[in-house]
Amino acid sequence: MGLGMSLGAAAQKPHDRLNAWLAADMDAVNLMIRTRMASEHAPRIPEVTAHLIDAGGKRLRPMLTLAAARLCGYDGPFHIHLAATVEFIHTATLLHDDVVDQSERRRGRSTANLLWDNKSSVLVGDYLFSRSFQLMVETGNLRVLDILANASATIAEGEVLQLTAAQDIATTEATYLQVVRGKTAALFSAATEVGGVIAGVAEEQVRALYTYGDALGIAFQIVDDLLDYEGSDTSIGKNTGDDFRERKLTLPVIKALAVATPEERAFWVRVIEKGQQAEGDLEAAKAIMARQGAMRDARDVALDWAAKARAALAVFPSHPLRTMLEDLADYVVARIN
Repeated sequence: MGLGMSLGAAAQKPHDRLNAWLAADMDAVNLMIRTRMASEHAPRIPEVTAHLIDAGGKRLRPMLTLAAARLCGYDGPFHIHLAATVEFIHTATLLHDDVVDQSERRRGRSTANLLWDNKSSVLVGDYLFSRSFQLMVETGNLRVLDILANASATIAEGEVLQLTAAQDIATTEATYLQVVRGKTAALFSAATEVGGVIAGVAEEQVRALYTYGDALGIAFQIVDDLLDYEGSDTSIGKNTGDDFRERKLTLPVIKALAVATPEERAFWVRVIEKGQQAEGDLEAAKAIMARQGAMRDARDVALDWAAKARAALAVFPSHPLRTMLEDLADYVVARIN
């Protein structure tokens, strides 16, 4: 175990402290990722995969699996398999998402679909999904397989739901939450839940880990949606305003629509529903959301979910990993301060 007692205040951000504490485990996960993304017959697979994986990213989801397992006292080998599984699923969804959204930047780099082509991105994503299932099976734990297989299906379902909800200004907060639970929170909750399952802890603790991951994932996505309007290209690693240009109904827009004047509603119909966007419309959208308090209201929702994530961990005894996971929930929302 990568014990971090002497690493103390060197890494102030919660995910940095987690990474330091779990350093040995993360090294093992990275080695497994490198080994399993190889292909004897199709060199493009490791090329495309390495482009995205080497671009950085916080490895947050596999770290959550490792942290959950270690918090539950696990000392076997299979949390490494599960963390690599989670990262492969996540990487596969990113490759597919960039094709669907016709994205050009990811983690500050050109996307794989831009550098290679859509076919390569889709097929390599499929390969990584297949690899993830091979890794799951190696644990020999049927419940783990069930959780991660369900998460994979839920992610795809959430993406399809978003297609039907996008550009529809009648989309409700409930539908938005369902999309978020699918495309983002499902993998967070699976990542934490399988850590408890592989450790064999009591059902109450397994459920708490699921609840933590679910709430953290929802808060994380709401903040991402806010950063698309309030962040910078450098801070989010992609182009700001992409959600607006892709006409996605995210929480800030839904909040603004709920209290829109007739004139503001006509604006949203034009730019989101009809897709008739002109120079200056993104700035106008930001001004409307600021005036209506939509950004503040969406941030309050994110804060509520972060608080739920923290509260879920109360069933665990005091532990440095518990503290780091609690702090992580706060940090996810603090990104928009």
